[in-house]
Amino acid sequence: MSGPRYTEYQNEIKGFRLNFSIACAYMGIILILLGVGLDYALYPQKLYEFGAVRLLVSLMIYGVILVMKAKWSRDATDMLSLLWLLLPQIMIAWMIAETDGARSMYSIGLYLAIFASSIGLPFSFWHNLFLSLVTFLFYIAVCALHPGSFVLHGVFLINVLFLAFVIAVSAVSAYFNEHTRYMLFRLKAELSRKNSELEETNRNLAQIKGQMLQQEKMAAIGTLSAGLLHEVNNPVNYCLMAMEVAMEDPVARVSDSLKECLMDARQGMQRIQHIVSDLKTFAYRTGETERNDFLFGKVADSALRLVGHETRGISITRDMPEDTLVRGDEAAVIGVLVNLLGNSALALHSAKRVEPAIHLSAAWRGDRLFVTVQDNGPGIAPENLDRVFEPFFTTREIGQGLGLGLSISYGVIERHGGTLVAESAYGEWTKMIFDLPRAG
Repeated sequence: MSGPRYTEYQNEIKGFRLNFSIACAYMGIILILLGVGLDYALYPQKLYEFGAVRLLVSLMIYGVILVMKAKWSRDATDMLSLLWLLLPQIMIAWMIAETDGARSMYSIGLYLAIFASSIGLPFSFWHNLFLSLVTFLFYIAVCALHPGSFVLHGVFLINVLFLAFVIAVSAVSAYFNEHTRYMLFRLKAELSRKNSELEETNRNLAQIKGQMLQQEKMAAIGTLSAGLLHEVNNPVNYCLMAMEVAMEDPVARVSDSLKECLMDARQGMQRIQHIVSDLKTFAYRTGETERNDFLFGKVADSALRLVGHETRGISITRDMPEDTLVRGDEAAVIGVLVNLLGNSALALHSAKRVEPAIHLSAAWRGDRLFVTVQDNGPGIAPENLDRVFEPFFTTREIGQGLGLGLSISYGVIERHGGTLVAESAYGEWTKMIFDLPRAG
């Protein structure tokens, strides 16, 4: 096994191997100290000598544990694990040499570490094979210290064959255990990737659904406003004509109050014409979206008229350059402004500010016109600031919104090659910034 994926696997399993090795090291200390009972049963005359060695080896293993717990030793987990596993093997080999050589019962203890490294510990094949071969050489060496037992028959040969059998079984187990852990890692990684793809698909579907809902709503408003424009224009024109005639009447000329009333009525009728015209521009769609050059200042006027009812009682100020000619989808940009201004108005009304205010500004930075809508409302909570553009995310009460407005607005600005960014000081203000390309 090799490659980038295997490297990722090695990096992920490091922590697991470290914790597992430390736990097994503690278990090893307990088993070594409990072996005093075996010393007492087999070689009581060496009880104190073997007990002192067991205590020394236990302290050495504990020292390795302390090193393994240090942050800098994480990359050396495998070598440190081999070290503490070799310590009891060396101790057992010494005990075999100090007792009966090949006939010593301590030879059984050599098998334990080999099995533990292959079946218990998450060791790799090569680490297990190294430990097994070193243990095998230890056994041959200590048996050589007993000429009577170092013969190719009897107990020595049986123990060698058993040890070889244990090494073979542990090596195969270590290989397939490692392969199984790697396959589980790949399965986990693949599942994580599929979940990420599914989440991305769900986000795209939610965005498409929101756009379709918005388009249906805009198409319905467009159809309605087109009919309104046709039906309302005639009576409004009659009213305007009648007001012009009335203002020329001698009575109106000599009555300032009557003349003022007629002028107010005329402005009201003109406002009706503007609102219906803005609704048509904002909502009506035929065929593919077109990109045209338009004055952003004119778009701002239309958006402010459309949210005039919502922004009643709110001070609105503007700061824009003389040249605001940009290129894009005029109706869609009006929709973005209507959404941002409407959100600000709603936040200001809910916060009940003494002097509610919205500031709409624009400034050129290179070939992009950066537009800012800022209010002195309650702001956005820090935990929600990164989520405001998520489809269906809303802090409003149920029934007061689907949480699609900002998501759709973000998509509109993104299609214009720009970004929609939210900034806020919680409890003080909220600022929405987006940019549009210069006409040309």
